[in-house]
Amino acid sequence: MAGLLDGLGQFGLGDLEGANLYESPEENETEEVLTPIQKQLQMEQDYIFDKTYNCPVCDHEFKVKTVKVGKAKLIGTDLDLRPKYEGIDTLKYDVVLCPHCGYAALTRYFKILSQFQTKRIKEVISKSFKEQKEMSEVYTYEEALERYKLALANALVKQGKASEKAYICLKTAWLLRGRNELFDSSDPEYAKKKADGEAEEKEFMRNALEGFLAARQSESYPMCGMDETTVDYLIAVIAMDFEQYDVSTKLISSILSANGTNPRMKDKARDLRDILMSKIKKQKK
Repeated sequence: MAGLLDGLGQFGLGDLEGANLYESPEENETEEVLTPIQKQLQMEQDYIFDKTYNCPVCDHEFKVKTVKVGKAKLIGTDLDLRPKYEGIDTLKYDVVLCPHCGYAALTRYFKILSQFQTKRIKEVISKSFKEQKEMSEVYTYEEALERYKLALANALVKQGKASEKAYICLKTAWLLRGRNELFDSSDPEYAKKKADGEAEEKEFMRNALEGFLAARQSESYPMCGMDETTVDYLIAVIAMDFEQYDVSTKLISSILSANGTNPRMKDKARDLRDILMSKIKKQKK
């Protein structure tokens, strides 16, 4: 007996000849299993929009994915003040990159350029930069990481302040931490990805520490939008992670003894002091 769809083979549709006409859709559909990173990318679309910028280097107009003001809800911070938001990693969207000339900077620094810096970027960055196509609806961690590295390269070329370069390194380390936290533990390569990711994060954080220590000696406040107490606290946390306990101890004491320090920051400093004391005791055993 001939099937209902026999003969479709002549059209190149032979695979359909034996199909069950009233097969339930559920029988053929398999639910797509998304990784934690893929799930986050889906969620992020609701939090961002295209913002138009005019490049101060090449004068081209372009669009950048930007987080909607007030849309993302802050759910907490890490010990080193890395912000964590519900539904989106806002750090992925804090670099503005001109796709025409390659000029890139953190949002707060993008429009701040001297004539000398503009000339340097044109001569070193733009001269060799390959124009980029429009990216996808959201930035992946890999795309965001590339943008941060371009911002760091631009800061180096334009001879930016130590604090700017340190801040880029800090935010890159935070970005890598966010990515590392979403690695799929069922992935056969999970252990290697995690180890490599943590090593990369640590290297950026090491450079952030070096830059902030240098900036603290030569620059005025506010620094990267932070007051002196916040910068000292941040340095104390990072220094502690690299076992520079003398640096941490000195800065924490300074925060706790200073007049007019924000009570909330003093509480954070006290908590950090307790953690530091615990680490010092363990080191002495």
